[in-house]
Amino acid sequence: MVSMEEVRKLLNHSIESSMLIVDEEESVIMATDQLLKFSGFSAEEITHMPFSQFFKVRATLQELYDFYFGQESGLVEWPHGFLMNKNGEITHYQFSMVKLAREEKQLYLMVLKNQLEGSELNLLQRFSDAFLKDVNLGVLLISMDFTLVDISDMACRILGMEREHILNMPLDEVFATVPSEHRLVNRTILRGMVVRNHAVSWTNNHERFELLLDSNVLKDSQGNMVGAYIIFKDVTNMRSLEEMVQRSDRLAMIGQIAAGTAHEIRNPLTSIKGFLQVLRRTFEVQGMGKEQSYTEVMLTEINRINELVNEFLLLSKPKHVSYERIDVSEVLRGILPIINNEAILYNVHLQYEASYHLPEVMADQELLKQVFLNVCKNGIEAMSDGGILTISEKIDTAERNVCIDVHDTGTGIPMFVIDKIFDPFFTTKDTGTGLGLSVCQRIIHDMGGGIRVSSKGFGTTFTISIPYA
Repeated sequence: MVSMEEVRKLLNHSIESSMLIVDEEESVIMATDQLLKFSGFSAEEITHMPFSQFFKVRATLQELYDFYFGQESGLVEWPHGFLMNKNGEITHYQFSMVKLAREEKQLYLMVLKNQLEGSELNLLQRFSDAFLKDVNLGVLLISMDFTLVDISDMACRILGMEREHILNMPLDEVFATVPSEHRLVNRTILRGMVVRNHAVSWTNNHERFELLLDSNVLKDSQGNMVGAYIIFKDVTNMRSLEEMVQRSDRLAMIGQIAAGTAHEIRNPLTSIKGFLQVLRRTFEVQGMGKEQSYTEVMLTEINRINELVNEFLLLSKPKHVSYERIDVSEVLRGILPIINNEAILYNVHLQYEASYHLPEVMADQELLKQVFLNVCKNGIEAMSDGGILTISEKIDTAERNVCIDVHDTGTGIPMFVIDKIFDPFFTTKDTGTGLGLSVCQRIIHDMGGGIRVSSKGFGTTFTISIPYA
């Protein structure tokens, strides 16, 4: 290590260099006149200022020193960062570091080189950092020992992980809780496996994402492999839009069929039902119990057909819709007793998490009740052995939506089924028609909103989003 006396001499002889000393708590101790001149801060202002307040790097100083300047680092070129002056202007810098010998605290001496001195490298470094910070790209850089060297902010958000907790960790530990066949990164990437536009589904603890993934190896100037990278793009909205269009086409086709046949089906059903009720009464009077039971079975099946026809009619031509400004919380509180009575039958505990002062939405109140009741009923029936149904209200300020989450603690929806649950006639129930969620999606879509579902094997969450009024 360099002594403090040597530092003083170094600073005195390097008055034209941008240099500063930072302690182990990342507070600035001193800086050269050249650095003060560019930053716009006085010596008094910059002393004890948090280092990260005006110089941006993607790791702690200890991590940077160990990785780039430790004895085993084999550094070829200096790392880089952004210096923000007092007026908010940003300049790209490369920097070198040495540790200083001091008993009470660990100090770092940093020498900064303005990247404007090499415009080509400055442009590449700017592109590299912008690439890692791009909100639309997930980037993972991997070393030859299968360690995560760097990761973009968007990748952290998608993976549901915090950068400081996973940086420089073996990827086997990063994905330790994920089965090997579902991991986003596999060791085969270090054997030169190239991937292009590979579609992957990823579910963190809160959301499900559809990703398009590319991967390749990184080589040095001699052609030796030095690592690998993975780049992915979130195409969830695009995939959701495609699926919504396909479902809308199927619903439109069903609606056309329903418009022409539903009434024609209901008319003979009404006659059949009436005569069966007369027969049932006759059998009851004459004590013909066996025949009476047959008529009851037939009447039950006719009622099922009537329910199906009613849903057909809703698809073909919805009842009169009256859009008005409504309070979603008020709608939910109005149907909570109905939901709770259903929950009691299945030994399910109902939890309601209200959010006060929700913005109003433009919707049909009766249709909205139908959606909430249908989704909650599905969640309750998914917990045959009892459980907890949680209804929570949230505000998505970024998308300007009011969101209602309905979460159950059932066994979850298998991945091979979750993509089909909004398809007409798809159902996992013995007595279901498979039109309930299709109708719900149609109702919310007509209000300008959407329904999302996520499931990870320990429960399912339906999120109903409706735009602000």
